[in-house]
Amino acid sequence: MIKPRFDELIHAPTRLSIVSLLAATEWADFKFIRDSVTLSDSALSKQLTTLEEAGYVEIRKGFVGKRPRTSARLSSAGRTAFEEHVAALQEIVARAGASVLPRRTRDLRPHNQDPPAVAAHSWTATHPK
Repeated sequence: MIKPRFDELIHAPTRLSIVSLLAATEWADFKFIRDSVTLSDSALSKQLTTLEEAGYVEIRKGFVGKRPRTSARLSSAGRTAFEEHVAALQEIVARAGASVLPRRTRDLRPHNQDPPAVAAHSWTATHPK
């Protein structure tokens, strides 16, 4: 069982985006991470260095042909910290009586069915013939 633990380092929005992306992959290419979280090269490099220094991320540098290639992945400590942080966030949300799952707000009726009477009435009331 995962022990909930709020992690200030991971909680920063940019790092949370990076860590959650890495949690879903084995290794991720620097460019993929950069484009996915919409950061500049220097900003991503700084965030990855911070996570690496904390022991949460492993960095692999190599070459593809003559081009340098950098990849990153969560370390086992980083994966554990992320899972504990998510569990802590779920606990916080649950205490508020809310759900971490989004509500279903889309109308799931088939497109060929008429809208409910209330919607039809609203339309008629605001758009007379």
